Amino acid sequence: MIYISDKSKKLDTYDAIVIGSGISGGWAAMELCKQGLKTLLLERGRDVKHLQDYPTANLNPWDFKLGFNNTLEDRQRDPVQSNAYTPADKHFYVSDADHPYIQEKPFDWYRGYHVGGRSLTWGRQCYRLSDLDFGANLKDGNGVDWPIRYKDIDPWYAYAEKHIGVSGQKENLSQLPDGEYLPPMELNCIERHLSESIKKNDQHRLLTIARVANLTRGWDSRGPCQNRNLCSRGCPFGGYFSSNSSTIPAAMATGNLVLRPFSIVTEILYDEQKQKAKGVRVIDTITSEVHEFYAKIVFVNASTIATAGILLNSTSSRFPNGFGNGSDQVGHNLMDHHASAGASGAHDQFADQYYKGRRPCGFLIPRYRNLHDHENLGFTRGYNIQGHGERQEWSDKVNGLAGFGKDFKAQLSTPGPWTVWMAGWGECLPYYKNQVTLDHSQKDKWGQPLLKIDFAFEDNEKKMMDDIEATCGEMLEKAGFRDVATFNYHKRGGSTVHEMGTARMGHDPRTSVLNQFNQMHEAKNVFITDGSCMASSASQNPSLTYMALTARASHFAAEELKKGNL
Repeated sequence: MIYISDKSKKLDTYDAIVIGSGISGGWAAMELCKQGLKTLLLERGRDVKHLQDYPTANLNPWDFKLGFNNTLEDRQRDPVQSNAYTPADKHFYVSDADHPYIQEKPFDWYRGYHVGGRSLTWGRQCYRLSDLDFGANLKDGNGVDWPIRYKDIDPWYAYAEKHIGVSGQKENLSQLPDGEYLPPMELNCIERHLSESIKKNDQHRLLTIARVANLTRGWDSRGPCQNRNLCSRGCPFGGYFSSNSSTIPAAMATGNLVLRPFSIVTEILYDEQKQKAKGVRVIDTITSEVHEFYAKIVFVNASTIATAGILLNSTSSRFPNGFGNGSDQVGHNLMDHHASAGASGAHDQFADQYYKGRRPCGFLIPRYRNLHDHENLGFTRGYNIQGHGERQEWSDKVNGLAGFGKDFKAQLSTPGPWTVWMAGWGECLPYYKNQVTLDHSQKDKWGQPLLKIDFAFEDNEKKMMDDIEATCGEMLEKAGFRDVATFNYHKRGGSTVHEMGTARMGHDPRTSVLNQFNQMHEAKNVFITDGSCMASSASQNPSLTYMALTARASHFAAEELKKGNL
């Protein structure tokens, strides 16, 4: 692996600079390197090497001093991050105390500052968007029209799926296009029962196994998945896709990649005469020295909120309100899926059946609302249902049992009834007022303005949550579940960790930041392919779309560079 000396003050020039090493940044680095471009990959956090830097990957539950419980000190120091981490994966999350931000309204911003970013802790769900999604803004007038349609990204979805390895079942649904899949994982008996009941009671609904980047067979020198369900600790088997196990090693193998961790990008540098970016300014987090690096093209993949911050902090006489922000859209239209509402229940059948291993995914019920114009539900767009079925274990029963000794142990160790938990992952509309801004009066320890997040779900999302509760409860009751309980956890924005939209794609430079190739309207050699680019959120988990868009934009950028257009 090649590193730049932390003490060097030399101004280096590359063909390309990629900001951020997470899911989309790793993809950009790999694709640009494979196109023969000398590429600098900048990561603000520490290095994490595949295999050797997963310290808890093979630990047993009893190896943790306090089990999987966070301490009071953890909760006080990390009031946001500690809601997501346990002692098993705490090392892949930032410290809130060291990396503060301002919540204008409650918003949970989960972050991992290290090589690989959140590709080490993501949920691995991989779903394609359809033209129902790409055409939604134009049809109902929310946001701006996507400058692409499904046919434009279809081959790039396939390209990404074939590289990362996605296990799944084809279902031939127009609202959830099929992809290139490895053999699917298997539903267990209670999930199959629910699936059969749904199929019998509503022809427009279907329950299928989740489509995930967990390998059901060896793939590209990785895997297969061991069904340990310890993915967030880092997988020494390469059983799921991450930048660390896949794209960054592939980029390194070309000999064209230079990786520089501990490098906070503070701004993109603009060349007034050439009217394009000329490079980036970086603070070394160890030495606090400032460096400048130059390149012919720049890919910004710092993740949605951080990307907005970099753009807003990159001011010049040409861009007084932030880099490429002539539209005044940078930082606005922030979205996150809501995943608060659903239902659970227990079932008395199948007591003679159990399962083996810990499958690292659940089931999916693809979107079934607002697929047709005649529906009048009181809200626009839709949601999918994600969930899982399992038998109650000792940890589910311990608070409801009393006793001691042999009989008490037998009660605890005897599996309880089968249960299902299911909840809706719902679309959030792109509201201009949901935004990221900079607070120049408050600075971090490197002297950079703090990011301020102002976000709230509105009436459309709340009505959708009510419908999710009702339909989830209905499906469980029709399948014969007892003790059916609907819920709404009223989670804060950011809790689903699907932030997107702060530098949206669009046709018109007056109302959008990027064109159909994720290229900045106002600076042709800058590309943004992380969640910032999304013009709408759809309801599907978005990471596969980021990967496909990144591969597409990287090939376009390399070709344009070769043609002399950048």
